[in-house]
Amino acid sequence: MDTFTVRDLRERTGELIRDAEQGKLSIVTKHGVPVFLAVPFDESLVQSGLLVALATRLFDEGVVSVGQAAKLAGLSTEEFGERLAAAGLTVARHPASELEGEMLALGVQQKKARYKPRKARP
Repeated sequence: MDTFTVRDLRERTGELIRDAEQGKLSIVTKHGVPVFLAVPFDESLVQSGLLVALATRLFDEGVVSVGQAAKLAGLSTEEFGERLAAAGLTVARHPASELEGEMLALGVQQKKARYKPRKARP
């Protein structure tokens, strides 16, 4: 296993890629502290659920839609939704303003709290 610094990434990118092609792991450090692990991409990673994990992360960060994430993971939208639920993530993500508009369109009125000061007791 080789170790690369952040600076090495600029100067030794080819070596990092060759290591990956040969199945070698590499650690990348910043100021001597490990930042990430470069892992060769192969079928065993796919089988261990890497694509599902990647799709979940991309969906959670808002990079892809639920349909795109499901396709990346190789699952149906329903199956992927079940995986999201198991991970504690929700599929439907709407801003409050959009939900308010939908509620108004459906005729649901939001009750507004009204402040009435109480009279002081003698």
